Parts: sequence; structure tokens; C-alpha cells
Amino acid sequence: MSRFASRQRRRPPTAFTLIEALVSISIAAIGGSVLLLGITTSLRATDETRDQTIAYGMAQQLMDEVLGERYHAPTVDGYQTVLGPSSYEQSGLGRERYDDIDDFRVVKTQPPEDRWGVELGKEDIDGNPRHPNFMAPSGLFAYWQQEVDVYYVDQSDLTTHLASGAVSDYRVVEVRIVSNHPDRGRRELARLQRVIAYVPALP
Repeated sequence: MSRFASRQRRRPPTAFTLIEALVSISIAAIGGSVLLLGITTSLRATDETRDQTIAYGMAQQLMDEVLGERYHAPTVDGYQTVLGPSSYEQSGLGRERYDDIDDFRVVKTQPPEDRWGVELGKEDIDGNPRHPNFMAPSGLFAYWQQEVDVYYVDQSDLTTHLASGAVSDYRVVEVRIVSNHPDRGRRELARLQRVIAYVPALP
């Protein structure tokens, strides 16, 4: 056996030193943290997109409900200075007694409800509870709120909100879906605005 071969066999096995092992663990930990951060950010963005999509659908449904009613009650003209529902209209189960657009001015409901006062995600189209298998998960919309505002705007500048008591031929209906989460505060998820015009009946 040669001296060279003997020396080769006596060399200690190759291994990581403690420093190399710590460096490797640190690199792996940093890489894992970056990966988890990316996944968390992606999931948060997905949740936000989902919430905004659902909220927009809610807002559109409520806007359709508002605009499906007449401009004003038969007992008044289209220039009433005080907007909002009567005590009779407010005493219903929900909004089922609202029969003209200005009645919706006071809507501020948490969690969101349908016309008959049934929580959205648990109702059918007739104001009754859905079959339990088709209900939204309990608490899904617990911190969501429907808001409606109805106000007059300047007919020469439809972006100018008129002061209380002033009237014009134009009103804005604004529908908002917001989240009032105790930890994250108030966050607007969807907003819709429609300008509607009053055309008096011909004499």
C-alpha cells in the first residue's frame, strides 16, 4: 500500500462547520419568511377582492330597490324639503313600506338586510329564511353595513350638494357598503351614485 493511499484514508470525513450550518439555517429561515409573506399578501388581496365583489353586488341590489320606487309620495310634490320616511313607513319589519325614493335616506343597517328585514345571505326573494343548506356562513357579514343617502344637487353642477332646505330638479341617490370591524375600523367596500331628475307633470 502506498503512503499516498494511506494518507487519503486517514483524512477526516467532510462536514459542515457550525458557522456554515448556522448560515444555511439563516438563509432557509429568510427564504421561508419571504415565501410566507408573499402567500399572506396574496391571500389578503384575494379576500379584499372577494369582499369588494360581494359588496358591489349588494350595493347594486339596494340601488335597484331604491330606484324601483317613485320619485315622491302622491301627497307631496317633487320639491319636498324634508326627505325621509314617515313614522308609519319606519314601523315596518324592514323597508317593505318604503314607497318613494326619499324614504331610503335614513337606511343604515348592520348587518345588511333585505327589504323585509331578513339578514342578507339568510333570506329568499320573498323575505323568508333560506333553507339552512343555502345560507351564508354565520357572521360573514356581521360587521358590514348598508348606508343610503338621498340629497338634492345643484342643477348647474351636479357634483354640488345643496344645503338642507334647498331644492332643485335633481337628486343624488348614494348607496354605500362599509365594513365596521372593531379591529380594522371603518372601511368602504363599495359605493354607487345615481343622479335622478324630476320632471313635473304637464298642466
